[in-house]
Amino acid sequence: MVGIEGLQHLVLVFKTNINESLERNVRQILSAFNEIIQIDFDFEDHDNILRIEAVQDITLEVEIALNSKGYYCGELQ
Repeated sequence: MVGIEGLQHLVLVFKTNINESLERNVRQILSAFNEIIQIDFDFEDHDNILRIEAVQDITLEVEIALNSKGYYCGELQ
């Protein structure tokens, strides 16, 4: 995906244990990442999918940030 200013955007997809009541807290944690363009959740999927559009691959950083706060977050292969 190519975004504004010609920068390559990546879509990172994670399996989580995050639900609607936790979404606000997770968005606050992820707001520390300047690389993130957009965050979307799919709570209807049984894997509680978290999709992040970012300007670079920050998969490991996102996993560490959320797992260290007690959430489960793993890259969906």
